[in-house]
Amino acid sequence: MGRKDSVWSLGDGQPPEDIDKQIETPPLSTLLIEKPQGGSITVGGDITFIAKVEAKDLLRKPTIKWFKGKWMDLASKTGKHLQLKESFDRFTKIHTFEMHIIKAKENYAGNYRCEVTYKDKFDSCSFDLEVKGVCSPTHQFTISTETCTGIKDAGELDFSGLLKHREPKQEEAPEVDVWEILKNARPDEYEKIAFTYGITDLRGLLKRLKKTKKEEKKSEAFAKKLDPAYQVDKGGKIRLIVDMADPTVDLKWYKNGQEIRPTPKYIFEHKGTQRILVINNCQINDDAAYSVTAGEEKSTTELFVKELPIKIVKELEPVKTTVNERIELECEVSEEGAKVKWMKNGVEVPTGVRSRYRVKCEGTKHWLIIDDAIKEDTATYSLMATGGTTEARVQVDLKPLKILQDLQDITIKLGQPMKLHCEILPVNVPGRWYRNGQLIQPSERLTILHRAKLEVESCTLHDAGDYTFVPEGYSQSLSAKVHIIDPPRVHLEALNAPDNTVTIVAGNKLRLEIPISGEPAPRVVWMKGERVSRTGIGEEKYWYNLYSIAFHPCICFFFSGIKKQGNSLILYIILYKLIDVNVCVLYIPDAPGAPLVPVVGGDWCSMTWDPPYYDGGSPILGKHTLEACTYCLVIFSLFVLFIGICLSKVNIDCVRIEEVWGENVALDWTPPKDNGNAPITGYTIQKADKKTMEWYTCVEHYHRTCITIGELVVGNEYFFRIFSENMVGLSESATTTKDSAVIVKEGMHLKNPEYIDYDFTEAPKFTQPLINTFAIAGYNASLNCSVRANPRPKVIWMKNKITILDDPRYRMFSNQGVCTLEIRKPSPFDGGVYTCKAINELGEAQVDCKLEVKGQLCTSVEKQLSC
Repeated sequence: MGRKDSVWSLGDGQPPEDIDKQIETPPLSTLLIEKPQGGSITVGGDITFIAKVEAKDLLRKPTIKWFKGKWMDLASKTGKHLQLKESFDRFTKIHTFEMHIIKAKENYAGNYRCEVTYKDKFDSCSFDLEVKGVCSPTHQFTISTETCTGIKDAGELDFSGLLKHREPKQEEAPEVDVWEILKNARPDEYEKIAFTYGITDLRGLLKRLKKTKKEEKKSEAFAKKLDPAYQVDKGGKIRLIVDMADPTVDLKWYKNGQEIRPTPKYIFEHKGTQRILVINNCQINDDAAYSVTAGEEKSTTELFVKELPIKIVKELEPVKTTVNERIELECEVSEEGAKVKWMKNGVEVPTGVRSRYRVKCEGTKHWLIIDDAIKEDTATYSLMATGGTTEARVQVDLKPLKILQDLQDITIKLGQPMKLHCEILPVNVPGRWYRNGQLIQPSERLTILHRAKLEVESCTLHDAGDYTFVPEGYSQSLSAKVHIIDPPRVHLEALNAPDNTVTIVAGNKLRLEIPISGEPAPRVVWMKGERVSRTGIGEEKYWYNLYSIAFHPCICFFFSGIKKQGNSLILYIILYKLIDVNVCVLYIPDAPGAPLVPVVGGDWCSMTWDPPYYDGGSPILGKHTLEACTYCLVIFSLFVLFIGICLSKVNIDCVRIEEVWGENVALDWTPPKDNGNAPITGYTIQKADKKTMEWYTCVEHYHRTCITIGELVVGNEYFFRIFSENMVGLSESATTTKDSAVIVKEGMHLKNPEYIDYDFTEAPKFTQPLINTFAIAGYNASLNCSVRANPRPKVIWMKNKITILDDPRYRMFSNQGVCTLEIRKPSPFDGGVYTCKAINELGEAQVDCKLEVKGQLCTSVEKQLSC
């Protein structure tokens, strides 16, 4: 097995104090499921060491390191003799790490170590490699926990026995004093020497070597070598001098390993035993390692070239310009080709391919160029050199805005395209469009072109308003008004009347509702014939009484008390064109002429009469006769609808509750004494719960005079009522039971508690007062307030303390305590103090507000219509 506690060393070994010191090792955890095992191999043979780690509980690949001895990491020694490989099996989740030693040498023997780490887990394994002299053909070995190729014994390997019985070498190599090699070697050669001679405790040897004074060997060629380092200012001259012990020896000078030839820059001088290398005009590239060789001896030094501070010869000058202009910042320094930095507000200016900034250098002059200046280029720019800094302020202002073509007010018909265009200087100034103070965003219907041009494919009413174009960065703006007009249209198809003729029976109310459209809102005028119907003024009372007129977008016309006069009434609506609406008034026709009885039979007679003089606006459809006891005939004229004989509909005399049991009630009643000149065809029985008194029908068209009502709810108290029915219909009222039927649950008696009714009555109180309002003449205005009262109060509206009554200009609404007064198309004369007063039995309350109407000019058409 591997010798974990063995310490290998060379020379005199480790100092006693280091040997006794215990080596601390980190705590181990089980990561290796298969550890590499030690083995032996002949010189020139190959061997493989294998380590395996299970990765089921690991989130990433563990880290493995191979060491020789205690410190030498073999990862840096891979090559043709040493190879490190790793693989991962996805099915078994196992990482396999291999170290191959190819064509082993004798110095490869020693103690090796494998370390595996994963986060805070650590595992380690040590093993030994024995390299034997060449005594048989080369064999290849693979060392693991399971097999050992090249050994005939199939039993357990005993590496200790193999090491004890190792055969002596046939040829002894000459003894090498590694200690002397280390003392005379450079520090960068220690690692190579340790690997070559198999040193495992190099750290102890280095500690001892440090305590040993190194004896300086006297040079045979140089009496005085080069100094360890030289320093010279940039552009200066330096002399590298050596004293020769033997002046006849040839010298060679080198710079970074390259031989130096005599040139005007490099001059070789001889002064007695001194050999001098003169370097003229030292530059940065002369900062290097120099050496001189005399035979096999060598002397080295380093030359450091110190740059002189670059001073500012010409300062930057402030620049004030406008947008889109070219900016050049010029500065001059003390040295050509000097490296400088351009800064903007303390941040280095980017000078890449896609940058807006360009840097130019010619000799000692440096420029920073901005081709197309913008507002954001305003800043403090500075140039930094090793010997100073200069800065200047750059101010970029906007160019004065010049308006070549202002926006123009336009008027466009609905659905037509709209174009708004303006021309300004500078041309490429961006800007924003606003409509009524709201930012306009481009869409499929609305397009913004060339920043100062706006187009709309098809205008709608919402496109009307004040348009403003605001150039970015300027306080000036361009404005225009866009008016969208829509010719007035009257939609008579809403009447749903053939030939625009509306037929109404005389005495009934007529309401004409006709939708209209147009922008601006059209002026609506109703006319009868050639006479204009004025709002609020009753026309000839034998014609009709007008009490309401239309409002936009739907016009309505109301009539009440229409009288008989002629056959039709024609109304005209003036909206820049004439629209006819025919109103046909039907009335009761006159009585026919007196009937004549030319022939009288036993139980029959024949009659003739003349038709009525006035047919009521509709053809006579028939007649109706009534037979009296004296056989006197009365003839009526009929029109439009047939009026049948009105038969009396009478009530039942009495309804009784005969019996109540369970969920059932037995009812009994007597038929009505008067059947209304028609036989009784049935009865309708209804029930109502005493709590709600809502009536529900139990049975319809019932023929008997007694019935049992079942499936009643236990605990409820019911009343019953009965309607009688003949060919005309149900009786106008029903007969109700005097007593109620209580459906009591057996075994339980419920005593109804007595409650004192809460008094919800209160005097009127306004919860929301009227608010002072400004209105525009010609546009409807409304005043709103809310009142609370019980019982419901009577609401009275007053203007300047005068009650408003039957004025069609005002409409009054009251819904759930919200009171509204609507003033139709007010004029400046409608301004004043309006009062809302609420009155009930418990008191009254009132609120006031002031209405101010802004006047508008009266058009010529309105003046003509008002005359």
